[in-house]
Amino acid sequence: MELSNKSEYAILALLELATCYSRGEPLQIREIAALQHIPNRYLEQLLATLRRRGLIKSIRGAKGGYVLAREPRRITLLDALNCMEGLDTDVSNLEQNPQTLDGDVIQDVWQEARQAANAVLQKYTLQDLCERRASKERKELMYYI
Repeated sequence: MELSNKSEYAILALLELATCYSRGEPLQIREIAALQHIPNRYLEQLLATLRRRGLIKSIRGAKGGYVLAREPRRITLLDALNCMEGLDTDVSNLEQNPQTLDGDVIQDVWQEARQAANAVLQKYTLQDLCERRASKERKELMYYI
């Protein structure tokens, strides 16, 4: 299993929005793009998808931009991945009716792996990522002092 660039960039954008959530300040595309080194045009497409799927809201006007649609502790990584990749957590990518016993065994193991991955992704929220980032930033600062 690999994390696509699309999903990684979307999660990075959500992380920036989560950071500003408590202040209630919207972030503009150019700000998010600069902070996370994401091309503006690509980020526009990602944010449009996140908005259509209900994870973020857009605010119009001169001081407008994007904000999370709900609290960072209520948005899981699985929510973000499902939004960007259109994943269905209950359906396997393999055949539903394998032709052989070996195919059946492979499908069972693959389904188990997906369920384990989904459990981990469901466990972590944007709030958790913000806290981990802050913790790592503090450790880096202490190391360099």
